[in-house]
This record gives sequence, C-alpha cells and structure tokens, in this order.
Amino acid sequence: MLYEPYQIKNLVLKNRVVMPPMCMYSANTLGFANDFHFVHYATRAIGGVGLIIQEATATLPNGRISVNDLGIWSDDHIAGLKKIVDGIHSNGSVAGIQINHAGRKAKVERPIGPSAVSYSDDYQLPAEMTLEEIEEVVLSFKEAARRADQAGYDLLEIHGAHGYLIFQFLSPISNLRTDKYKDGKVFLKEVVEAIVEVWPKEKVLALRVSGTEYVEGGVTPVTISEAINSVKDLGIDIIDVSSGGNVLVKINAFPGYQLELAKQVSELTGLPVMGGGLITDLRLADHAVASKKCDLVYLGRLLLRDPYVVINQASEMGVVIPYPVQYLRGKKA
Repeated sequence: MLYEPYQIKNLVLKNRVVMPPMCMYSANTLGFANDFHFVHYATRAIGGVGLIIQEATATLPNGRISVNDLGIWSDDHIAGLKKIVDGIHSNGSVAGIQINHAGRKAKVERPIGPSAVSYSDDYQLPAEMTLEEIEEVVLSFKEAARRADQAGYDLLEIHGAHGYLIFQFLSPISNLRTDKYKDGKVFLKEVVEAIVEVWPKEKVLALRVSGTEYVEGGVTPVTISEAINSVKDLGIDIIDVSSGGNVLVKINAFPGYQLELAKQVSELTGLPVMGGGLITDLRLADHAVASKKCDLVYLGRLLLRDPYVVINQASEMGVVIPYPVQYLRGKKA
C-alpha cells in the first residue's frame, strides 16, 4: 500500500511517502533560499517521494529556530520559495511548507513565549508575550500563508509540535498565563482562523502536533486531540503526528515509536494522519499504512541518507514504477 496513490481534497499524491520538515540551517541570515535548498528538495522529488514538506520556515525574524532558518516574513522571500516549489513540481512531487514561530526556543536576542519559563539552562528566559505581540504573531501566520500560496505550495502545515510557540501555548508546562490564553486552544484557534482567511479552501491545510511530552502533567494524546477537535472544523485536513520537544527528557525511541500515537490521534479526531519515527525500512512503512496506524508515512533520516530509497527499493517491494530516465543506467537489475 505504501506505493498506492492517496488523495486529500483534489490533491493526489503518487504514493504514501512523505519527507517531513527537517531544519537544514542553510539559509542566509536574512532567511533567503539558495542553491542548497533548490538541490536538496528537488533531489527527493527525483527520488520518488510523494509529498515533500519544506523545513520549518519562520513567520517572523524573532521566531527563527536559528539565524539560518528559511524565512517567509517578507514578500521578498516569495521568489526563492517559488523556485523550491518549481523544482519539486517539475520532478513529479507535491510541495508542502511548514510555517513556524519558535517562541521561547528561538535563538534570538529577545525570545518570547506564553510565559516567562525557559526551555532549559542553554536557552534565554523568554519575555511573556503581551496581547499586542500575540496579535502580531497571529498576523504573521496569516501573512506567511498568503505568501506560501503565492509561491505555489500545494499543502500548508502549521507547526504545533516540538515545543515551539503554538505547542508552548498548548502545554501546561510552558503556559502559566492567567488571561484567556491560559487555554492554549484559544491561541491555536486564532492562528487557524487567520490562516484560513487567505489559504485557499481547495488547498490542503495540515497541523503538526506532538502527541505526548513523555512527562507527567504534560500534553497527552487525549489533550492534543481535544485541541485538534477545537479547530478541525475550521478547515484542518490532516494531522502530522510527532512527539516531545517541549521538555528535556530521555525518549525511548525505536523504529516506528510514534505510530501508535498517530493511530490514537486519528481515532480521537476522525482525521487522516501522517505517522513515523525512526522508520528505516520501507517494509515497516508499508506495514504502518496497511495496518491503518497512519494514512501517510514520513521518512526523515532515511531520506537524508538515501534520497532515492523510494525508487530504488520499489522492486524489492514488488512494485513497478517509472525510474528517472537520466539514471536508468544505474538502476539495479
């Protein structure tokens, strides 16, 4: 089933394989894309990946995970981002982008967060966001969505995972506010409402979440599903399920360790899901889909090691798919 097409709205993926967003720390300090990004993403498209979701792209300069993150806070970024999209499309894959504000985990001069609670001793103490700053960030997500549409992306993913700003609001560990934003679902809803004003209804809107924080008192599959259910009717089409990132904790990670989380979230929300976690074998990826743990499977580190794993292992999976004509001489017999 891994090599079967999958349709969301009018968007048809040629297979169930997803390249998830992974920070490349390769933009210049103004957030502009360069030759590395054009080659990096197009290569995975040549390699047969169905959906490629671009790395966390910052909605504001103070929301960057690092100073070398890609940016989408200015119209000047659109041309470079469009070149990434064109490279993905011209090589047969669907183009997605993840938009993000890192909040207290931003490596900037003055990080902000829902509360003045630091992520760790290696991070600065964030300033508790004022209502004006919350408004500014919500608007930045809206403007980022508009620019993503102009650049031609097929799918927009809101980053609500890994301890970044949206997740910081959702977690009782990082959100100690006493105003209406004490309920982190309020902030999430405002972000989604702003985005759907400008993101075309015919295009796919995804939300990435951490299904658990692995600590007592943190977010659980039930509470994150409640947050998803509070906004899904606004136009969320699919959930990308990951875990952790808001608390320093040792995670027992093994191949497919997040697949059960994906299944739980799907059952609790009724939405299709992307799942994964250290999947290094396409047979495990195929099993994940066939056993209905998830609808799409993301392969992160595997696609960094081998951009062509999808086309090179097709025959081993008993599947015949077109091979890039330029590389036919290198195809395994």
